[in-house]
Amino acid sequence: MSRDISEHRKNLLQALGDAGRESSNAAVMYHTVMSGLLGLGVTEWKALDLLQRLGPLTAGELSQHTGLAPASVSGLVDRLEAKWMVRRVRDLKDRRRIIVEINPEQLAGASAEAIEVFEPLMRGLADLYDTYTDEQLELILDYVTRSAAVQRTATTILTERQPRRSP
Repeated sequence: MSRDISEHRKNLLQALGDAGRESSNAAVMYHTVMSGLLGLGVTEWKALDLLQRLGPLTAGELSQHTGLAPASVSGLVDRLEAKWMVRRVRDLKDRRRIIVEINPEQLAGASAEAIEVFEPLMRGLADLYDTYTDEQLELILDYVTRSAAVQRTATTILTERQPRRSP
């Protein structure tokens, strides 16, 4: 049984869906170009972002945060390690655990370049944020946080649907 909704709400929901798709497209295209300038794939760049924000993680934790299959994360870490961007180290508390951490020496040069590449976007977003009240920013923050959680869940569901490839 469908719920009756007003024409105005239908139009708003359609516009919100369209704007979300446009935002997603713009983000993917931006990060594709930006990561390419840094010699990285988009997934590599976003994995580095997770490690920068969250600190060292196991491959399993990276899998949980990205929604990617463990085998995909292993290949991702291999690629980043080959570029000297990360390193695998043994957990000092549990020597059986392997932790992936950023290689700070290698990332220092990439970070300086990334800051330069990101600067126009960050300036534009700061100008945009200045147009909103604190209350509006709280609502926007709530939406972005909750929609990101929905998207991570959807990524995990898609990952689980992927056919398993035999070695």
